[in-house]
Amino acid sequence: METVFLMLLAFVPITLGAQLAGIAPAYLFFLSAFAIVPLAKYIGEATEELAARSSPAIGGLLNATFGNATELIIGVLGLSAGLIEVVKASITGSIIGNLLLVLGFSMFLGGWRREKQTFNRTAMLASASALFLAVIALVMPALFSSTVPDAAPNVVESLSVLVSLVLLIVYAAGLWFSLRTHKHLYLEEVGKYEARWGVARALTVLTAATLSVAVMSDILVNSIRPLVSDLGWTQLFIGVIFVAIVGNAAEHVSALTTARKNRMDLSLQISIGSATQISMFVAPLLVLASVLVGQPMSLVFNAFELAAMVLSVVIVYFVIADGESNWLEGAQLLAAYAIMAAAFFFHP
Repeated sequence: METVFLMLLAFVPITLGAQLAGIAPAYLFFLSAFAIVPLAKYIGEATEELAARSSPAIGGLLNATFGNATELIIGVLGLSAGLIEVVKASITGSIIGNLLLVLGFSMFLGGWRREKQTFNRTAMLASASALFLAVIALVMPALFSSTVPDAAPNVVESLSVLVSLVLLIVYAAGLWFSLRTHKHLYLEEVGKYEARWGVARALTVLTAATLSVAVMSDILVNSIRPLVSDLGWTQLFIGVIFVAIVGNAAEHVSALTTARKNRMDLSLQISIGSATQISMFVAPLLVLASVLVGQPMSLVFNAFELAAMVLSVVIVYFVIADGESNWLEGAQLLAAYAIMAAAFFFHP
């Protein structure tokens, strides 16, 4: 798998060359998307190396911050370009993608040729509860907007900022729960990762990969409007499916790899934890960032997006409630994602 990521790095100079050559934006979109995937992986790996040389608390903060660097960079650039609906759609896509696509593939591949796989039910239900709280927070601004249709735009924006601050506080409390007061629930994988890089190398890779992601993300974001015009796809579909998958690709691979090794606790921590970070950390930060860049983004999602997020959380909650998983449950989650992806494709 490492070889595949190294090969994908070739798309970074290819994308830059294609841009200089004036290649059509539709091609630039996909070239830059392929380039971002390995860069996101190396951001995650460099962060993990630094975290391994730090205390658990500092390591957790590093992972929480830089683990979502790709999504944040794409989101901020999208906001600056005025692509607010794409940014919100990518939040929706990241949540349902991690819960249905990634978790589904993990359970399917991990459970194939095994009767079942087990994991820490208490820890996973705690994560699922936090995720359900986040979805409630994402639903409330939309309910407010629909029940108070004459509310001034600044009221909705103020509500979104307030909800975002609450989510960030709860997210910090969750970190404290997992890293301090109840860290024994998450010790299954602690200590299994040993640092291989020096601090200087990790910082160099982290800096170079982050700057490269910023450049590639800028190309990707600027290609979206021409892509909509050329292919006829909606910004909703592009955000939910393509932008979301690109931003989380490295984490997707990690979840699948650990599931195949029968390490379902870690696989679920990656998939459910990533969805939780998107809803409780990335989305609130993007709301606050939108105010700073002069493109205010509310947390008012359309009914279609809200239904997809809520249903994803509900089905995952039922799947993990018994502390066991098998390949059929994985196939069911994949089927749910396929149905939603098709619906988003045909949604006007």
